[in-house]
Amino acid sequence: MNLKRTYTEKNGYERIVTDRNSPLVYAELDMLKLTDGQSCTIDEPGKEFVLIVLYGKCSVSGEGFSFSEVGCRENVFDGAAESAYIGKDTPFTVTAKGTVKIAVAKAPAEKYFAPYQIKKADVAVKTFGQGSFVREVAFTFPETGEANHLYIGEFWVEDGKWGSYPPHKHDVDDLPREGALDEIYYYEFDKPQGFGFQAVYTPEGDINEVYKVENGDSVVIPKGYHPFTVAPGYKNYCLWIMAGKNRGLLSSSEECHKWIVAK
Repeated sequence: MNLKRTYTEKNGYERIVTDRNSPLVYAELDMLKLTDGQSCTIDEPGKEFVLIVLYGKCSVSGEGFSFSEVGCRENVFDGAAESAYIGKDTPFTVTAKGTVKIAVAKAPAEKYFAPYQIKKADVAVKTFGQGSFVREVAFTFPETGEANHLYIGEFWVEDGKWGSYPPHKHDVDDLPREGALDEIYYYEFDKPQGFGFQAVYTPEGDINEVYKVENGDSVVIPKGYHPFTVAPGYKNYCLWIMAGKNRGLLSSSEECHKWIVAK
């Protein structure tokens, strides 16, 4: 089972993780890059969208709504992203203000919610972990925002440290301990030669994968534990897209590693 996908940055709209090329039930990922003044119209019935502006600025508009400026950073290491939510059965147009790169997260939707924008000032950023697994986490599109299934954030790990650690999973509905949520990780690094390693494994052993990941790579996580580490000397950015019936940080840690945070 190959869970890794690779995106090479280029102008235009490209599908990366779809309901046809992955084992995921809910989460999908497209990428959109436009130069100044270019526009792209997206019309995909039955799905909700969150546009995460990785860098640059754009406007987003459709019938009855218009966000004149979404995006605020020069690169993915320039703080938390701004985003826009677009509800079910709502065609929309993105127009670049300068060069802009957008991660287009989407999921099947049952209920319509009106489009809205999330500004950087409204994004909560927290420090998770300690020592060799400390990282900054931004809750870019939290469970408090109206949506059917999408729940999205970002984390930054540097210099040999670990993220998603101790290993955790979210593949069964056992609330409030754990919820079943698809996940996609998308990675960038502060230098073109930067890299890290992403593991995905299940207690049963039916998935036991490790991938070297570089700029533009994604890994889909249908189930199981999924710790990540970046190579020493480099800084990593990871966009995480979660989607499921129960939105939120509903995960359980691998039992044998819980002692690490109990010290």
